[in-house]
Amino acid sequence: MRPRRQIWFLGFFAASLFFAAPAPAESPRPTRAHADAAIATVHLFSRYHYQALPLDSALSAKIFDRYLKALDPARLFFLQSDIRDFSWARTTLDKSILEGRLEAPFAMFVRYTERVKKTRTIVQELLGSNFDFTIDESFEPDRSEAPWAASDNELREIWRKRIKHDWLRLRLAGNDDNTIRRTLGKRYGHALERSTKLNGDDVFQVFMNAWAGALEPHTNYLGPRAAEDFAISMKLSLVGIGAMLQERDDYVIVRELIPGGPAHRSGKLNVGDRIVGVAQGEKAAMTDVTGWRVDEVVPLIRGKHNSIVALDILPADAPLDGAHRYVTLVRDTVRLENQAASGSIREIRDNGQLRKIGIIKLPSFYQDTEARRRFMAQFRSATRDVTRIIGEFKRDKVDALLIDLRDNAGGSLDEAISLTGLFIDTGPVVIQQDSRGRTRVERISTPGITWSGPLGVLINRASASASEIFAAAIQDYGRGIVIGEDSFGKGTVQNLIDLDELDRAPQRRYGELKMTVAQFFRVSGGTTQLRGVSPDIVLPSLLDAKSFGESSYDNALPWTRIAPAEFRSAGSISTLLPALAVRHEQRVAQDRDFLMFKEKVADLKALRETKAISLKESTRRAERDRMEARAKARGKSIELSGGEDPNEDEVGDDGLLANERSLSNELAAEKARKAARDVLLVESANILGDMVNLLRVNSSSEIAQREKPQRP
Repeated sequence: MRPRRQIWFLGFFAASLFFAAPAPAESPRPTRAHADAAIATVHLFSRYHYQALPLDSALSAKIFDRYLKALDPARLFFLQSDIRDFSWARTTLDKSILEGRLEAPFAMFVRYTERVKKTRTIVQELLGSNFDFTIDESFEPDRSEAPWAASDNELREIWRKRIKHDWLRLRLAGNDDNTIRRTLGKRYGHALERSTKLNGDDVFQVFMNAWAGALEPHTNYLGPRAAEDFAISMKLSLVGIGAMLQERDDYVIVRELIPGGPAHRSGKLNVGDRIVGVAQGEKAAMTDVTGWRVDEVVPLIRGKHNSIVALDILPADAPLDGAHRYVTLVRDTVRLENQAASGSIREIRDNGQLRKIGIIKLPSFYQDTEARRRFMAQFRSATRDVTRIIGEFKRDKVDALLIDLRDNAGGSLDEAISLTGLFIDTGPVVIQQDSRGRTRVERISTPGITWSGPLGVLINRASASASEIFAAAIQDYGRGIVIGEDSFGKGTVQNLIDLDELDRAPQRRYGELKMTVAQFFRVSGGTTQLRGVSPDIVLPSLLDAKSFGESSYDNALPWTRIAPAEFRSAGSISTLLPALAVRHEQRVAQDRDFLMFKEKVADLKALRETKAISLKESTRRAERDRMEARAKARGKSIELSGGEDPNEDEVGDDGLLANERSLSNELAAEKARKAARDVLLVESANILGDMVNLLRVNSSSEIAQREKPQRP
């Protein structure tokens, strides 16, 4: 069963576990399409996966454990008795899959929903009780490795401490008991109700990803809707109305209007408007979407180009019983420019000299593969957008270029290679090795350099895959300096296989597999797998390397090395590193903002290592006062993540989740975060400024000749 279409991707993609639909009328059940997709997956995994493991009882046990973890990651619902009841499935899931019988995972899900319903009753009872905050007891925020509760009473005690923790956070923020009770009642009510709204396709996707994840971390199953979202993220366009939507209470609201989209051009929608109904045409019947999740509303609003969608809107400023507004819009192609490459220039003055540093923020290595396959001349790609920005920078006479790849999870292998070709004339970029040990060297296809001046690459722990290929090539060739922290460590290649296309299905029923089929290696021979790319100059990190990155997975492929490719160095940045490092250390030692950032990193590290959080009010108030004093002493408050993680810093904590705050406050906070001084970006630009100065001072050296600033 050979795939007829192969698209190579290197970005890691965490498919959402819960793509919820309106509550099903009865318990989800497996379908014939689920069985067919599972059986086809067996053959694909066994023939094409890089680490093809036999589907046997050993793998069955791994799938079983991962499925339980996917359903109940914090162990807040299942009891030990539930695990025993389904223990027979631990070593028989392999046979069930091969025979197309998926009753076991669906039965486990039904038991899960039963436990969720019982938990709703427990939560309601606990919210009606009173808590004693003078007792010296603690809350365990991370229960992922804790034993399953042995009884209903033990589970109730776990929930009591969890609710008490949330109650105390709101209490410390100045809320009274009635306000807290309403807030938590709504919070837990929505969270628990959401878990019971999964349909059969959702359950199947959760189970399939438990199976895929048992092989290695980056193999995924994408249901039809997830596959569509992945395609959109690669081509940066969709057909719709151009509105970013969000769930709030029982409504899907308009959170943002995309400039140039149909909604923005029409002037008929406003931020905060609530979508009550959707119809496919002006005179079509309206579907009431109150209480639906955004995952289900979005497909109704997307559609064919130039088709009409009608919306029933409850305006943002209207009361719940206020007058509705009916809006019709013509669907059009919407370009997601906020996810595309963007450029800015930072000016640096050093001893009276002005240096211009061009900064390119690249969120992903995107490419409209469909347009390229159809031989459309102007298909969208990361390399084309970066080329255009570099052209603008040349006209502005920038002295150096910084490629910001922070949080860039990867994307197209073709784009990683072609982007490297903008800075290196010719040669190999990456080596691929398949499951049989066969290697293939991927080379720059088009000679010629777009930018030959000083170059820097900024990475962080969330820079993965294609980002690591690019950064590693720049580093191995000596073409530029890599700044930041150790990258993610994803050194594997995924092949996207459309199961519907294999079956020639007229409608999308089976979804897609994103399957690991190869490993990639640097031209110097080592893989970026597990270890990632280590920067030439290290910057402090807010991310926890122990819990985030390839090394945090229990079944990641090991680091290894193969014979290097033949390539010619494009420079010798190593000769500049000692001087650059000295200037960097001297500067940041005097940079108040940088020192405060390092202090914040240390605070977060200490909080992450906290295994238990006190539930005694006096202790928590003392901790809060101490942290606020530290923040005040350094002249600014520590920014919060939204309060969803109990380990997060609670200075200024209001105890609310992001969607519990007013939309205006949330948008204002987001705007302030974007406007805040990015100390790591500023320092990276300063390092590039140092490079420019060093190269000009040593203009007679070979490295200076190769790396001298480019002028048009």
